[in-house]
Amino acid sequence: MAVRSTGVEIGSVEQAADALRRGGYLADAATATVTYLASRLGKPLLLEGPAGTGKTELALALAQSTGARLVRLQCYEGLDETKVLYEWNYRKQLLGLQAKGGGEGSGSALDDVFSEPFLLSRPVLDAIRSTDPVVLLIDEIDRIEMETEALLLEVLSDFQVTIPELGRIGATARPFTVLTSNATRELSEALKRRCLYQWMDYPTPARERAIVLSRVPGISEELAEQIVQTVQAIRSLELKKPPSIAETLDWAATLVDLGLTPSDRDVLARTGGTLLKHRIDQATVQQELDTGTDG
Repeated sequence: MAVRSTGVEIGSVEQAADALRRGGYLADAATATVTYLASRLGKPLLLEGPAGTGKTELALALAQSTGARLVRLQCYEGLDETKVLYEWNYRKQLLGLQAKGGGEGSGSALDDVFSEPFLLSRPVLDAIRSTDPVVLLIDEIDRIEMETEALLLEVLSDFQVTIPELGRIGATARPFTVLTSNATRELSEALKRRCLYQWMDYPTPARERAIVLSRVPGISEELAEQIVQTVQAIRSLELKKPPSIAETLDWAATLVDLGLTPSDRDVLARTGGTLLKHRIDQATVQQELDTGTDG
């Protein structure tokens, strides 16, 4: 199998871990390995797992540390080809036709307006055409319909886009492509075959403690340990939305700023909005805390 590296060059697993660390992302061994392999093999990297487990942050950290340009496609229901790949600048085309005095039946005028100057590149085509290193982030791909997912298959196979009026446009250097999914629906096998895959779960206590210590200025090891133990226990409850890593960091920064600890009785009432974003979740956790205190 031919090796088809990306424009974002990573020479080893250790270099991958270091690059992510310089971008503020503490990767475990499996994540560092699959990041290196995605660069080495030139294959997209599909990161799947619960919301808030650091999937998007990996792409952001990699772009920041390597100096690559970040191109982001935020997926949503109803996203179509004109927002993913390209569309024609119809207003400019109309003005072009009027300037040439050509009507709809004028073949030469129509050929002219379906040319490069009238093309609007959307994120995926923009990344493919770039001559500089690019990290292409296709975020929350599970939110789009199967039909739109199918549009990406040619891109993820050969990193090229076929435009009927212009032909094939291929990448000079493959973008380092990261796809994220919160697993709200099953992705097609065709899509998965084109990618390397990594399941991203909530971090272990040791790794989350290391993240807190590295990202929250002025926090003590003791407080970081207390926060992580509390958050890990909260995630084990039946919640509408368990706290993400980012919310752990927000809560930690809040407790440092206010001089509070997770064991303070009114801590959730005062700071729960930084950690839990649903009223029912706050009530569930408060009840658990009260029960533990009473016991």
